[in-house]
Amino acid sequence: MPCVPGFRGGPQDCTLNLMTRLLPLLLVLPLLAASPEQPIRQVLDDQVAAWNRGDIPGFMEGYDKSESTTFVSATITKGHAQVLASYLKRYPTRENMGTLKFTGLEIRPLGPDYASVIGRFHLDRSAQAGGEASGIFTLLFHRSSQGWKIILDHTS
Repeated sequence: MPCVPGFRGGPQDCTLNLMTRLLPLLLVLPLLAASPEQPIRQVLDDQVAAWNRGDIPGFMEGYDKSESTTFVSATITKGHAQVLASYLKRYPTRENMGTLKFTGLEIRPLGPDYASVIGRFHLDRSAQAGGEASGIFTLLFHRSSQGWKIILDHTS
């Protein structure tokens, strides 16, 4: 009796045939399970929630706590502590922070431990607090023992 419809061969041939048919599925499953999209979206959602409650240190939890973490805008800032200090200086009050929204997110895996994100940001705030602001950003994420963290942020 054949192990697969239309297959004629002995038990060893049958096992080999089944393994050959299952191998592509077995190779793809770990890649699907390891997709960085959901955990990276969660990091970004957590950042928006922290920002919108006025919590800049909470927002910074999405960044790698490293001296090599880099933020590029009008200037280049290196180091987690320096990026945090820059945010605190630029947004000294809850009103200056406004309400943040990310849109148009494109998450692209760059291997098992890296991913890029391209998106848009919008800050809704009063004219007295600096007015509305919007732009685009590119993020480079790295997966470490602490999860997915931003190691490079270019915002304009």
